[in-house]
Amino acid sequence: MEITLDVRFNGTRGPITLREAVQQLREHDLACTVAADVVDQKVTIFADCVERGFTPLRSEIMAAYYAAERDATTEAFDRGLITRAELESKHAALVRQLPA
Repeated sequence: MEITLDVRFNGTRGPITLREAVQQLREHDLACTVAADVVDQKVTIFADCVERGFTPLRSEIMAAYYAAERDATTEAFDRGLITRAELESKHAALVRQLPA
């Protein structure tokens, strides 16, 4: 079975497509715990991975990995542990790791 954003599955509120679930996540206000731009970046990566044929679980893992690595690198820069050049290099390497 090919998994796309139009694949239907049973969510907590009944049948839903991955596309609808992604849209609901984007619309949901998570500002109390997570910045909206962080959620949007993760959702975008997740959707891209699904569109490329990865399973939802693998897509979620890849999106979480990307967000965690990006955040850890940014925090290291903010704390003065790495230089701006290292930050930019690590971010560029991380983008290259995403499936093409």
